[in-house]
Amino acid sequence: MECMKVCYSGALQASGRWYAVDELMRIFNRDRCYWGPDGGITLTGGEPLIQEEFVLDLLEQCQRAYIHICVETSAFVPQSVLQAALPYIQWLFVDIKHMDSVRHLQGTGVRNQVILENIRWIASTGWPGRLVLRMPVVPGFNDDVANAQATAAFLAEIGQREINLLPFHRLGASKYEQLGMSYDYAEQAAPEQECLDSLAFVYRQQGIACHVGANTPF
Repeated sequence: MECMKVCYSGALQASGRWYAVDELMRIFNRDRCYWGPDGGITLTGGEPLIQEEFVLDLLEQCQRAYIHICVETSAFVPQSVLQAALPYIQWLFVDIKHMDSVRHLQGTGVRNQVILENIRWIASTGWPGRLVLRMPVVPGFNDDVANAQATAAFLAEIGQREINLLPFHRLGASKYEQLGMSYDYAEQAAPEQECLDSLAFVYRQQGIACHVGANTPF
């Protein structure tokens, strides 16, 4: 940070900063008049639930302030973290990237057992919030009909009837560049609309509401 302050050309810039819970609450309370009656905040990432202590403190403060909470998560966290956080959350978006554990490992670096068990657990708790599974559709990885059929079967198994398909994009490339990291998906193409439509058809055939991209009711 000191280097940034003395860089005469302005070439060095901070891409993030640390916040305390109280500081965030001041920002939320300052801006909440712009949210409207159905507004609130969304914790996203990366993976927000990795910062367990901070996030739980923030969620508790938001509940006290009557602030609606949405969390976007991979669910690749200990179940105890979800158990502690869930009472404060009204909406939960959970990534489900591939139903095959080996393919999931190849694409993400981890197997999917923890994620699927956490989703099963959330669905079984009677939690009154809204759970929406999200699948980022990556051509050549999880855009095949067989994976969609397996995902639809999983949804039926746990009694869930809603999924959001998110077409892959490269908007995160600049973050890798800022961090001096290589971006493995720099040449990855986005899925064609025809592919998204065929996947959506699989879910809708099974009575599952499938929202594609930003075409959602939320």
